[in-house]
Amino acid sequence: MDTSLILFTRDLRVRDNPALAAACEAGRVVPLFVFDDAILDGPFAAPNRVRFLLDSLADLRESLSERGGDLVVRRGDPAGEAVRLARETGARSLMLADERTAYAARRLDRLREAVRADGLDLDISAHPGITVVTPGDLTPGSGDHYKVFTPYWRAWEAARWRPAADAPAEVRLPSGVEPGTLPRLTDLTSGSPSPDLAPGGESAGRERMRAWLRDDAAAYDDVRDDLAADRTSRLSPYVKFGCVSPRELAEAAPDPYRRQLAWRDFHHQVAAAFPDLPRRDYRSRDRRWKDDEDAFTAWCDGTTGVPIVDAGMRQLHREGFMHNRARLITASFLTRDLGVDWRRGLGHFNEWLVDGDVADNAGNWQWVAGTGNSTRPDQVMNPLRQASRFDPRGDYVRRYVPELAGVEGSRVHRPWTLDEERRRSLDYPPPIIDPDDR
Repeated sequence: MDTSLILFTRDLRVRDNPALAAACEAGRVVPLFVFDDAILDGPFAAPNRVRFLLDSLADLRESLSERGGDLVVRRGDPAGEAVRLARETGARSLMLADERTAYAARRLDRLREAVRADGLDLDISAHPGITVVTPGDLTPGSGDHYKVFTPYWRAWEAARWRPAADAPAEVRLPSGVEPGTLPRLTDLTSGSPSPDLAPGGESAGRERMRAWLRDDAAAYDDVRDDLAADRTSRLSPYVKFGCVSPRELAEAAPDPYRRQLAWRDFHHQVAAAFPDLPRRDYRSRDRRWKDDEDAFTAWCDGTTGVPIVDAGMRQLHREGFMHNRARLITASFLTRDLGVDWRRGLGHFNEWLVDGDVADNAGNWQWVAGTGNSTRPDQVMNPLRQASRFDPRGDYVRRYVPELAGVEGSRVHRPWTLDEERRRSLDYPPPIIDPDDR
């Protein structure tokens, strides 16, 4: 009976996991996750993501154990650890998810190089599952990738999706393999996670998916921009970590939500073609960014004096998550109103967002900043108009900015217009810029 390795990366689930299904079909299976020092030593080892990752791995281990297997945990270089385990178990094949980020491409190259250097007869294969449609599967006649979303969306809608992979009924782990223990949060990162961070894992993700599909999915297009209603799916962390299959979600969700998943796939195919997306302007606009540390700090801390902006930033810190409309408002305020480089905003989001997907996060920041794939690169989102439209009663602001909890109705969006005595009693800063003058 042959033995296969599956190297889990961003596909932390047993349902609709093509790489896991292929490994199980081959015979005995060694499910492996490697805590990668190259990631743990960098900015992506943020407490929120590490906590969510540990939850997800614990849940994955339980799911594999229920099927007779286990999750083998190692720390170090994924290529070196995978080759070492393949040699120990006599594995003939290694499966992993097909990722197209610059880092994932380097990891795959290192795996192949390590196999050659060791002289192993180990077949390496990458399987779909990170996106609904794999980057590169859809290409325009005029180039290597779609640069504008609408034609991509038309192609995406017409595409034939891969068949869903069944969850394995049995996972047969070879005898003698030491699974290893999951580390503690403090072993991997310093700092504390957000107090209201959602739990990670496939079980939590599927529970959230079922509840959203049952209760809110039908109204998604009507409520997704309503800040106070908070009726978005909140599934993005589970999709980012692969706890929920984006393909399965796309099949079950209504068209307006499917379009959002297509946006995610769009950014992934942009990042595959332009690996510098998180670091360099996709389209140069000759912008001159300001070096304003005080303004940037106020934005990060949620103390700009513009309530709708501060509410979004404080939600980010409290939950490791931010409402989709608030993300657009806060990013526009930083780049368009304060004139601060989008890369600085992206960096701060990466420190806190549990769903901080490399391609999607960078693609959206560049879209807002006017350097990315937007067909309207000069569009500016006035925060007061956005607040009036998407938080008309001010409930979202009052939820996250307690200093303003006692301000009535929509006046909460313009506390600087209150009389002087009332303003002083609020213990809330004046705006760092005049938002009425934007």
